[in-house]
Amino acid sequence: MQINLSEVFTLEGKEKTWEVSFERTFYRCADGEYPVVSAQPVRIVVRNLGKRKLSLIGGAVVTLAIPCARCLEPVEYTCELGFDQELDMNASAEERVKNLDEQMYLSGYTLDVDQLVCSELTLSLPMKVLCKEDCKGICNRCGANLNYETCGCETRSPDPRMAAIQDIFKQFKEV
Repeated sequence: MQINLSEVFTLEGKEKTWEVSFERTFYRCADGEYPVVSAQPVRIVVRNLGKRKLSLIGGAVVTLAIPCARCLEPVEYTCELGFDQELDMNASAEERVKNLDEQMYLSGYTLDVDQLVCSELTLSLPMKVLCKEDCKGICNRCGANLNYETCGCETRSPDPRMAAIQDIFKQFKEV
């Protein structure tokens, strides 16, 4: 959803509130693509601070289906996002990069709400999500989900002193 901020620039101290929907069905990040299960409307309050500076305050609640880090079952993870930023419209793109303040969601006087929410999601997602604290994961040999079934795979590790003999057997093993 795109919001035109030009009407807020008309008067110093002017404030406007928007409540818009988060329209993306998937959230893309470096780890992959996660489906958006649900999203509450994004509330944004923009205030003109004067001298071409804006205050951007708001929040959103987005629920994503993220695979468990151990068993890969989808987990519904709810992110409560809050943002409080100051936008300096005087700063050039080069100055923003130099100050590490790139605002990919702002283009001229247009604010891309979906991109803003995705930027905040990137900052607030945990390193890993678990379906439950004692998740057993999957078998590294057959791929069975150990939370629901047991497999007949050998779990003991071979004696490291026998590694040389194991290598000899592997060389003569038929495919």
